[in-house]
Amino acid sequence: MEEMSGASQSEGTRQKGALAAARDPDALELTLAHSPDSDDAFMFYALATNKVRAPGLRFTHTLSDIETLNQAAQEEKFDVTALSFSAYPLLASKYALLDCGSSFGDGYGPMVVASRALKPADLAGKRIAVPGMLTSSYVALRLHTPRFEPVPIPFDKIIGAVANGSVEAGLLIHEGQLLYSQVGLHRVIDLGAWWREQTSLPLPLGGNAVRRALGPGVGRRVARAIQESVQFALDHREPALSYALQFARDMDYDLADKFVGMYVNSWTLSMGEIGRSAVRELLARGHDAGILPSVPSIDFVSLLPEGEDS
Repeated sequence: MEEMSGASQSEGTRQKGALAAARDPDALELTLAHSPDSDDAFMFYALATNKVRAPGLRFTHTLSDIETLNQAAQEEKFDVTALSFSAYPLLASKYALLDCGSSFGDGYGPMVVASRALKPADLAGKRIAVPGMLTSSYVALRLHTPRFEPVPIPFDKIIGAVANGSVEAGLLIHEGQLLYSQVGLHRVIDLGAWWREQTSLPLPLGGNAVRRALGPGVGRRVARAIQESVQFALDHREPALSYALQFARDMDYDLADKFVGMYVNSWTLSMGEIGRSAVRELLARGHDAGILPSVPSIDFVSLLPEGEDS
């Protein structure tokens, strides 16, 4: 796909927004925030480009890293937001989780890497770069290795920090899971594989949530819009991937295709009861280990049935 300049993208967004407003001037405007990576871009491709529209709703998209979104959600900055499942105990009074739009590591997931070969037991006491203290990957690592020194670093800087020796190891999320070997780093442990061995469940990483103040009717409409966007991308994979490549750091088409396939799939369309059980298990184990506050009663918002208006 020919890459548009920033100015052209902004102008195109303004034109689309004006067109949408003209078509539905009474639409409820909602702020929608997600991560600036290829899997989220793929997921929201249809909504961002108006391939899918939500009757009565209009979304303004904001892109930010997941830890920033976890913190912003504590102030209800966005109506609809991506968040780490492990942050949900802090947010349960403000947001309801959506059944759709989630990322799970199904036998794979965030991994710890180092500049030299280490055994998983060697991680105890090490300085380990983490992408945020509220992230699910951090909780999973704490469950595996209760005692280490976390060093919060933006997720896209962690490979560099490990390579230059600023930290002894790094916890990778997003595309880093597929790129670390290119700079000579060694995998110490795949936490998604470890979690599967421990629980027989996929590792729940991030999901989407909607502000409770908007009401259950709007929540279900949002759920339908996101699920339709995911389904559209899966059904139109090539153009959706071409769009997502704008956000794929250091990845070619084939590698981006592999990464998106890992985290946008049937779990993303609906986490189902297995996925819900996995979320509850992560929160319960995190609480039992003293990492997370008490586990809330979790509401999972499903999509609005066809033909229902509210």
